[in-house]
Amino acid sequence: MDLRDLQNKAKEDTYKVPAYKLSTLEEQEILTRTVKLNEEVGELCNDILSVLKMQRKSKLEKFDKRNFYEEFADVILSTIQLANAAHVDVERAVNDKLKKIEEKYHKDH
Repeated sequence: MDLRDLQNKAKEDTYKVPAYKLSTLEEQEILTRTVKLNEEVGELCNDILSVLKMQRKSKLEKFDKRNFYEEFADVILSTIQLANAAHVDVERAVNDKLKKIEEKYHKDH
């Protein structure tokens, strides 16, 4: 199969993207915030590769470690913005998760 065949195959009904209907501004904001969070995580991943010197030379030459810290902040802020859009109490969510982790740790040790 060549790329043209693959491209034509991908046009078939079985490969169609679901038709999500965003009916409210809240749904649109949640989707937008989710996409933004993924963008920020990708930027953080690029900086992690740079810190580990696993990035290509041209990117390493442009790398500024101060941006690394900013990317962590961007991920945290984007996560909080998404939580706000989805009406999630971040403090409660984190506390509940930490409690679960501690319980699992104590159970395993």
